Amino acid sequence: MAAPCGRGALRLVLIAVSAAFLTYNVLLSSRSLLPLPTASFPAATTASSSSSSRRLASGRAGGTGGRRLFHTAVTASGSVYNTWQCRVMYHWFKQARRRAGGADMGGFTRILHSGRPDEFVHEIPTFVADPLPDGADQGYIVLNRPWAFVQWLQKADIPEEYILMAEPDHLIVKPIPNLSRDGRAAAFPFFYIEPKKYEKVLRKFFPEKEGPITNIDPIGNSPVIIEKESLSRIAPTWMNISLAMKKDPEADKAFGWVLEMYAYAVSSALHGVGNILHKDFMIQPPWDLEIGDSFIIHYTYGCDYDMKGKLTYGKIGEWRFDKRSYENKPPPRNLPLPPNGVPQSVVTLVKMVNEATASIPNWESYAAE
Repeated sequence: MAAPCGRGALRLVLIAVSAAFLTYNVLLSSRSLLPLPTASFPAATTASSSSSSRRLASGRAGGTGGRRLFHTAVTASGSVYNTWQCRVMYHWFKQARRRAGGADMGGFTRILHSGRPDEFVHEIPTFVADPLPDGADQGYIVLNRPWAFVQWLQKADIPEEYILMAEPDHLIVKPIPNLSRDGRAAAFPFFYIEPKKYEKVLRKFFPEKEGPITNIDPIGNSPVIIEKESLSRIAPTWMNISLAMKKDPEADKAFGWVLEMYAYAVSSALHGVGNILHKDFMIQPPWDLEIGDSFIIHYTYGCDYDMKGKLTYGKIGEWRFDKRSYENKPPPRNLPLPPNGVPQSVVTLVKMVNEATASIPNWESYAAE
């Protein structure tokens, strides 16, 4: 069963369930936040992966010799867009894990919340989760992420005691150590997550009796390294608050495409799980120019340059790399490298994508489908 979510001031109840459909009714009060009863949701599909993938997912679980292994988990919708990113991401996960310094990196799971296996379950260790019922995400597909994590944490065999929540558009540049310490998670601080700025809205979900608004860290759920037990407590609350925020017009307008990130930050604070903020956890080209000591390249922003190497952000460049250019088909092999003068971060990003696509079997045949 879902873990109780503690002392929050929000009550959220799932009602009106039938075999054919499910209806949500969010009830708010000043007393507590109740987890959505998992029995009310369709059961998650059993994990779908080959025996070799299962071995990889549980690799290094035993005989750790004091190491604190973490399991890397990535949620994905099953779209072409998510899938090619997952394939590239998994390639670099394996490369980093093999290198010196990769001793804390345990297994890997793609949590596929499409409700059905795809052709890549034998390539990438995969757990198939059910999506939210039709219409529940209100066109915001990211709401499926916390629900997918709830299913995975309840139903999968996860031997590691820590979880790294990552995303398909993460490239692991070098081995990642377990950065969490003393019951605190390790997280990346996002400049656009501003709890103080939105205190009035957030107090609906994090009332004053829970403490100062600064208890809410400027994070999302990814990248985060966290104890599995802590995430198991947070995940149902994260799901509840995400759904409640989306139903609240003021919160929906304030938080927009990062609503689910705010919901995670609030849920972490409600459960008293603090976060060690690591600015070097990842970089985000084109704004971050150098790799430095970072572990991850997050290619969420488009990279547009003229042929003199000048950034033309907001205007399609003569040279560009933008993941959104490949929503319906994967990028081809051998993408052209940036012109001279483009920052190291962008050059490394394209080189890593090229190296992965050159190494992944059947990349071109998949692209032709």
